Amino acid sequence: MMEDDPYLWLEEIESDAALAWVDERNAETVAELTADPGFEALREEVREVLDDSARIPYVVRRGPHLYNFWRDAAHPRGVWRRTTLEEYRREHPRWDTLLDVDALAEAEDTPWVWAGAAVLRPSRSRALVKLSRDGADATVVREFDMAKRRFVEGGFRLPEAKSSVGWIDEDHVFVGTDTGPGTLTASGYPRTVRRWRRGTPLDEAPVVFEGRHEDVSVTVWHDPTPGFARDLAVRHRDFWRSERFLLPPGAAPVRIGVPDDALASVHREWLLVRLRSPWLERPAGALLAFSFDAFLRGDRSHEVLFAPDGNTVLEGYATTRRHLVLETLTDVSSRLHLLTPRQDGGGWRRSPLGEVPPLSTAAVSATAPDEEDENAEEILFDVSGFLQPAALRRTVAGEPGLETLKRAPSRFSADGLCVRQHFAVSADGTRVPYFLVGPERRQGPAPTLLYGYGGFEVSLTPFHSAVTGRAWLERGGSYVVANIRGGGEYGPAWHRAALGADRERSFDDFAAVARDLAARGVTTPDRLGIAGGSNGGLLVGALLTRHPGLFGAAVAEVPLLDMLRFHRLLAGASWTAEYGNPDNPADRAHLRRWSPYHNLDADRRYPPLLLTTSTRDDRVHPGHARKMAARMRELGRPVHYYENTGGGHAGAADHDQAAFVEALVHTFLWRTLSEQGRVPRRTGTGTGSSTDTGRA
Repeated sequence: MMEDDPYLWLEEIESDAALAWVDERNAETVAELTADPGFEALREEVREVLDDSARIPYVVRRGPHLYNFWRDAAHPRGVWRRTTLEEYRREHPRWDTLLDVDALAEAEDTPWVWAGAAVLRPSRSRALVKLSRDGADATVVREFDMAKRRFVEGGFRLPEAKSSVGWIDEDHVFVGTDTGPGTLTASGYPRTVRRWRRGTPLDEAPVVFEGRHEDVSVTVWHDPTPGFARDLAVRHRDFWRSERFLLPPGAAPVRIGVPDDALASVHREWLLVRLRSPWLERPAGALLAFSFDAFLRGDRSHEVLFAPDGNTVLEGYATTRRHLVLETLTDVSSRLHLLTPRQDGGGWRRSPLGEVPPLSTAAVSATAPDEEDENAEEILFDVSGFLQPAALRRTVAGEPGLETLKRAPSRFSADGLCVRQHFAVSADGTRVPYFLVGPERRQGPAPTLLYGYGGFEVSLTPFHSAVTGRAWLERGGSYVVANIRGGGEYGPAWHRAALGADRERSFDDFAAVARDLAARGVTTPDRLGIAGGSNGGLLVGALLTRHPGLFGAAVAEVPLLDMLRFHRLLAGASWTAEYGNPDNPADRAHLRRWSPYHNLDADRRYPPLLLTTSTRDDRVHPGHARKMAARMRELGRPVHYYENTGGGHAGAADHDQAAFVEALVHTFLWRTLSEQGRVPRRTGTGTGSSTDTGRA
């Protein structure tokens, strides 16, 4: 096990030496993979899918308009635009463009990427537009005049930082940003929030709320809902524990006494609390509704809006003005439920919202609870599956009828394909579900791609990916999504089972799925590829070093791989509650045990690995991937490396970059895993011996 780190210099993101190393690795990978006879056609196919003008333009409602941000071949960086519901119902709506990001990027000679906008309520006359340089999490903020379609001269502006900003009224905003020493947390997010008045210096704006240096971040926002206007704040102590406050005018913050690990929101007269641990004799995973004012007075009477069982958990919820929509998962398949408060105060009435096919995902895409007209009860929700293109539907809570507004086209042939759900048995006997997409009638083992994440209580539900369909399924490959522990597929307990020192359970689960695929005859180890991004990149790295004989190729995108230094790199300090703190000797022991970078062994053979990242990823440091590649090269093991100069944590800033990276990934996998894709490898390229298949 490596003790010293000879590659710390690769953590210097933009040093000449590090960038020269990146250029050399990129050149090697691009030269080899783009020379594949099918590369260019695949890249064009992926780009065609991403630019497809018939894909659904998802929207949010603000007053009479539906807003959308759109990218296509003519607008690679995108346009912010709006239309009306009447127009949106048409096959080809007329759109009113507010901001053309391509034109802005060209005029300012800066690779701007859209990062969202906060629109002033209720007038909607101004917006605080966020723009990222090349896709980073850090953004600049500029005030935008919605009527004049231009930025406001002398308006609110913030330089590049990981800021939080929101309207109070036309002349005041809450701002959390870097205003000098002591204003950021150890994770690089705002530690203080100021109330900033138009026309005054930001550094003179009064601080209205602050946290501690070791916190993750603090945020303050204003709720302007008529009759329920209030200022609220949250102090994120770590990734899973937060303190919430009401900020009364001219008075000290009032703590909202919900459990630190709960998720809570305030909507009109309600305080909605989603539990991660038992409280008030209610189980973890329950959703409770309190009267907000009564709760502040100490009254803990409440309604139970949802309680989990062994198979069904709450995935999320959304609000209209007077209703709630619950998104639930039963064995990782979705259902939607509409909750309506009874007029007599006797609880809530529950009814299904739309029909959802088995092995599918249904999710609310937009509601308009801030509106004061009939649109306040509008619900837009999306239904899709692995082989089922998305359908966007609209209903009005409390009224009959369901309208299909848009249907995405099928961009790949699903003939002869089917979706099945299986369960693998992990090392400790836990049944782990996974989805298998592939031929209905198998004719022997097929190249198979196994995808996983397993962290941060994120659920991987069935989703329709035309890119996966074109680049993998149409070529005869099978695709698998594993619902391993660490995710949220079975609620908080499923996540906590793989938290901190127990992280190895997620690795065991993923390995169990790989073995189950081989046992069922779906594939063989030499035809199985594994893939994951970010935390999923850690999963891939752990499997590479712990179980290299289970698969024949691996792809880790924007990965965490050095688990002894992650907390010192960019936003890494915010994840110690998920993984453990390397500065704590007890935590350091388990982190060292499965840190991929530290567990590469000179005496072991590994499957070929492709690492991708971005120079502009200011969330997961590109040094993780750089150092892993350098160490594998030192050991003479097969590794390919590609670092996009832009793209941030998404890995790509526009469709052209995304198509190129996807083509690299799928070319690498197909060449490595399929009989027809394999080609002779040359030796001595510095990326591992060409005759070394990497199998244990």
